[in-house]
Amino acid sequence: MPAIATKLGRLNVDVDGSGPPAVLWHSLFVDSTSWSRLRRRLAAVRRLILIDGPGHGSNPPPPGPFSQADCAAAALEVLNALAVSQPVDWLGNAWGGHVGLCFATTNPSACRSLLTIATPIHALPPADRRSVRLVHLLHRLAGPRSVASPLTDALLGKALRKADPEAAAIVRTAFVRAHRHGMRQAIRSISLNRPDATDLLATVKAPTLMVTGADDAMCTPTDTARWAAQIPAGRSLVVAGAGHLAPLFDPHNADLVTDFWSNAT
Repeated sequence: MPAIATKLGRLNVDVDGSGPPAVLWHSLFVDSTSWSRLRRRLAAVRRLILIDGPGHGSNPPPPGPFSQADCAAAALEVLNALAVSQPVDWLGNAWGGHVGLCFATTNPSACRSLLTIATPIHALPPADRRSVRLVHLLHRLAGPRSVASPLTDALLGKALRKADPEAAAIVRTAFVRAHRHGMRQAIRSISLNRPDATDLLATVKAPTLMVTGADDAMCTPTDTARWAAQIPAGRSLVVAGAGHLAPLFDPHNADLVTDFWSNAT
């Protein structure tokens, strides 16, 4: 996995498959291993560019606070370093969807399509803010293992965590191995300080599909449909699953991604 220098520090990037380029950016708290269940089938039709975000995976901590727009600029730096000249299909989970939204609006000619999974467009609500502040505090005082289990429940949903221990292990391992300071910097920058991005929706030119889990309380089907309706070429789709990451662990969801890519024009 090469590390590519960006203004947010060196970012680890994995390239897999062949065909037109697609950028995959993961959710907060995990890393590119969260795509493992979908990766093989997606790589059969696209050249996947899997980016580990700042402070995640084995990346060093970012140089300071950063924004979603900074992440989009870093993604463009990655594409330039890889000499990618074609417009990309952007696939983002939660945080990755926010970055994709910024990428699509700031680099419209570089974004062929945008697919977000469980990406809440509003700023962090007060109840969620309290939960994230607690995670941040416990992570600082007692380390990542102290909050790994409840965080895994929140990201996957308790039912999936119990039924699929391999998925739970992927989430837990990704969270625990990240650089501690880098993870806390990311929590502050792109969760606690996350702005409302509603105003960006109408400016997205790329065909867009916004996907969420049927029982995802942080990104409800109703909200997702409302956000997608504000994008000129946007639509929404509801799939089974409760947590932000649940749709990624059903291999059948690779079909909805590839179908969207095939029909995006």
